[in-house]
Amino acid sequence: MMLVTWGVFIHAFLILLVRANPWSFRDSANCELNRKQTELNSFLWTIKRDPPSYFYGTIHVPYTRVWDFIPENSKKAFQESQIVYFELDLTDPHTISALTSCQLLPQGENLQDVLPRDIYRRLKRHLEYVKLMMPSWMTPDQRGKGLYADYLFNAIAGNWERKRPVWVMLMVNSLTEADIKTRGVPVLDLYLAQEAERMRKGTGAVEMVEEQCHPLNRLNFSQVIFALNQTLLQQESLRAGSVQIPYTTEDLIKHYNCGDLNSIIFNHDTSQVPNFNNVTLPPKEQITAQEIDSYFRQELIYKRNERMGKRVRALLEEHPDKSFFFAFGAGHFLGNNTVIDVLRSQGYEVEHTPAGQPLNRRGSKSEGQDLDQLDSSPLEPFLHESQDQHPLEDEDGMPHMLLPDSLELLEKVERKLKKRRRKQKKQRHRQFNDLWVRIEER
Repeated sequence: MMLVTWGVFIHAFLILLVRANPWSFRDSANCELNRKQTELNSFLWTIKRDPPSYFYGTIHVPYTRVWDFIPENSKKAFQESQIVYFELDLTDPHTISALTSCQLLPQGENLQDVLPRDIYRRLKRHLEYVKLMMPSWMTPDQRGKGLYADYLFNAIAGNWERKRPVWVMLMVNSLTEADIKTRGVPVLDLYLAQEAERMRKGTGAVEMVEEQCHPLNRLNFSQVIFALNQTLLQQESLRAGSVQIPYTTEDLIKHYNCGDLNSIIFNHDTSQVPNFNNVTLPPKEQITAQEIDSYFRQELIYKRNERMGKRVRALLEEHPDKSFFFAFGAGHFLGNNTVIDVLRSQGYEVEHTPAGQPLNRRGSKSEGQDLDQLDSSPLEPFLHESQDQHPLEDEDGMPHMLLPDSLELLEKVERKLKKRRRKQKKQRHRQFNDLWVRIEER
């Protein structure tokens, strides 16, 4: 999705978004949560064709925190669709390899070589603080499931000195107490990807890694240093207790569950970049912040929406007899110049589908499945690993990577590694994206 997703960097989009006006942002989340189907929010849109296809807006938080507030017709649309498409395919090892390569500095360079000395020292000091504090941030439930602080820290920050500064900035924003406490359960978009594979649906992605990654890498050096400095200032203020956390994952979850279709909130979830606009900045720095915001709004929202919309159209035209479920970040469907607007401009009729509204199936029928049978299938959350598919293993039987969210799979891999360690004294080192757990000798 999240995913990249990207999604592990949720605070990178939102913490600084509300520094200028946090109270109005918080107040809008004070809603009464309903569990009646007709009163639930809906991030589902129907593309009217025969068979129908669907857009669904995801969010990069643990799926268990939002699942009960997702309407049954949204779950049914996912279940009945034959093919599920995401922004990126994070279950594909090649995607993760490309993400890793895109984030790294050129061969032979280290972060210490490119950062100003003061910022490098502050960054190193902050990461040492995070590593020291992380054991106290972990919840008893996480520890009970075998997710330990040193393991998780290495998964996220183990290769930080080889990363480009812009990715380090995003990494720092993901190393907060609130973010760490959410690790251990698949985020919503990843959960849907896992379920699509388990249900043997066709899956795919509408974007390539380079299309999401390169705009970040093209930010000029002075802008990157400004962004990293602002991020460190924010974290240092939080450590000193001089400011309160203006926005948390809990706030984002409540906005989603309350059905708040605020495009400002979810566009920053989609663009993956914090909003550094702040009324307290000096005029020159305000200009830099505005330039960064404008650049990424164009590159990571508007241009992506246009590109994604055209590829959705191509898929629909190439497979007129298939029912698709497109699960993208909610911000791609809200505000101006959305993916929906692109489809509508091409002559497609796309309508919002409220909770409780029956799906118009028409000719929709999943291959090899009867619709009546689908109606009676359970829609409760479930996590299973396919017994005959091992997408995370290479020809040697070793995992390419492992999500920190996938604790069930983590336990299986740990047992497998212990057996192999009895036979082998050395394991070859691998590169991992910071979305995935580094498997190494401990």
